Amino acid sequence: MKKFIVVSVLLLFLCSCQNVDINKALDITFTTIQVTEKAARPISDEEEYYVGRAVAARLLQFYLLYEDPELTRYINLIGETIALHSEKPFTYGGYHFAVLNSNEINAFACPGGIILITKGIIKLAQNEDEIAAILAHEIAHINHRDGINSIKQARWTEALTIIGTKAARQFGSEELVRLVNIFEGSVDDVVKTLVVNGYSRTQEYSADESALLYLAKAGYDPRALINVLERLKKSTTAYGTGIFKTHPQPDDRINNLKDKLPSVSVDLNLFKKRVQRFRFFVKN
Repeated sequence: MKKFIVVSVLLLFLCSCQNVDINKALDITFTTIQVTEKAARPISDEEEYYVGRAVAARLLQFYLLYEDPELTRYINLIGETIALHSEKPFTYGGYHFAVLNSNEINAFACPGGIILITKGIIKLAQNEDEIAAILAHEIAHINHRDGINSIKQARWTEALTIIGTKAARQFGSEELVRLVNIFEGSVDDVVKTLVVNGYSRTQEYSADESALLYLAKAGYDPRALINVLERLKKSTTAYGTGIFKTHPQPDDRINNLKDKLPSVSVDLNLFKKRVQRFRFFVKN
């Protein structure tokens, strides 16, 4: 690609002017290469963090936070434990978990590490291992960058082309407006994926499979994820809303997982302690 750009630009200069300044031509050529490379790079962890914050803020326009500090702290401790046993134990801004004051059965993984789960999906769980399974699935989406990858590539390329062309202090008002619009459009892409379209079936299966591994490594029972899916299948209040709108059918997810369960030995004494802890913090 670099060779193609170099040759193309030099030929353009040589053909258009007999007294071409070769040094100037080379400067322009290598500037073009740098801008092209920047426009092709992936979104950085820092950029993902800021997009994720904006996505979370957008979701909080539709859902209120559930004001229960003890429950929120409990959910964060479980989530951070799972995250430590994932491919990405730390993100640029850290993992943050919050509960939404909604009986809808749903959960949202915002890019960069913010995860929002509803009261409804907490009520669906019967023990701490099942809460961990719900969070593990969402953490997998963040690890796999499924949310950030839903941003339209053309939108991101346009932003990086503008950024790569000049320093931020040189931006004109028109360029700043374009960048703001691109950022808002990027947030819209992610929110639409989370709330309306959902991830692809392949992405959901992959998140389930990774969740099993996180649970096993963290000392939780991986079968808890299948238990949650079994209960979700029987939930009449969930059908057609929330998680059912954006996820494959529970039966399909269960069938995909049955032969992928890690072989682990669950400590029954620790499991009982987790059940007691769950009953203390989760007041169904």
